[in-house]
Amino acid sequence: MTTGAIGSISSSSHLLLAPSQFVGEGWEEGASRSGLAIRPKPLGSRGARLCRRITRHHARTFSFASACLPRPTRRHAYAVYGFCRWADNGVDDARDRAEAAGRLDRAREALDLAYSRAPAPPGLAEFRRTARLRSIPRRLFDDLLDGMEMDLDITRYADFAALDRYCYRVAGVVGLMMTHVFGYRSDRCLPHALALGTAMQLTNILRDIAEDHRMGRIYLPLDELARFGLTEADLAEGRVDDRFRALMRFQVDRARRYYAESEAGIPWLSGDSSRLTVRVMGRLYGGILGAIERQGYDVFRARARVSTPRKLATLADCQLRTGRDAWRRFWG
Repeated sequence: MTTGAIGSISSSSHLLLAPSQFVGEGWEEGASRSGLAIRPKPLGSRGARLCRRITRHHARTFSFASACLPRPTRRHAYAVYGFCRWADNGVDDARDRAEAAGRLDRAREALDLAYSRAPAPPGLAEFRRTARLRSIPRRLFDDLLDGMEMDLDITRYADFAALDRYCYRVAGVVGLMMTHVFGYRSDRCLPHALALGTAMQLTNILRDIAEDHRMGRIYLPLDELARFGLTEADLAEGRVDDRFRALMRFQVDRARRYYAESEAGIPWLSGDSSRLTVRVMGRLYGGILGAIERQGYDVFRARARVSTPRKLATLADCQLRTGRDAWRRFWG
């Protein structure tokens, strides 16, 4: 699966997250609706270090941007990512659908535990701490798990309306989660947080067309493929011709509109560090679209990336803009 918003939660190259790496060895097999009973052992406070390690390994773009955050806020962001990544890897690493469905049941049981007062293992205890202190509604994580479940059975999307529902569940809700982590001054920022999540998910989809096709999935809306005269066979062959480039230009333009919409929510976040982090995330992920363009829309032979010099230049530009905005607010 390719989940956006705080960085890709896709499984392109990843450290295998065994269940015990997040929830601890206290989770043992037994009798429950998923075949896995919850018997957590309190294991102290190493959850923060675990979530930080998961984030730095798997979400390099977000890890780079999160350096702008104060340490307490960064810790909360790592906790949210840690849970999302643990759940997603459990599904992606399953050998078949039945095992993936069982692991989703287990993730839902973990969510039950996190939103209870029962003793919890380290990673889950850290996640619980963030969910409580930042008042993150549980329904957002339920929606995320529902989005992961969609990947078990749905491999094609007829139109953008169907894809948009998927983007909301696997990425838009993550934007809302992170808005609670960062803090906000007005609910007016929430639609823009959703827009950023959708923009990042659409970017993932465009970057990962070849990888997703190898996994049997096509996220590009089928009616749009047909509109540009393309078929699934064209994707299978990795054919980059005028039709494909026209399709990609259309897709890139739409993703950029979502990024532009997300910018309007930044002033409603609390604190310049949060505003800077979100701006950097949007610009860096949006930069992948530019990388796709620079390689002639050929996403089949090279994975589009933002180079370190470009990341540093983007960070400097975002710092300048955020500082300028703060100056304007101060002086009215």
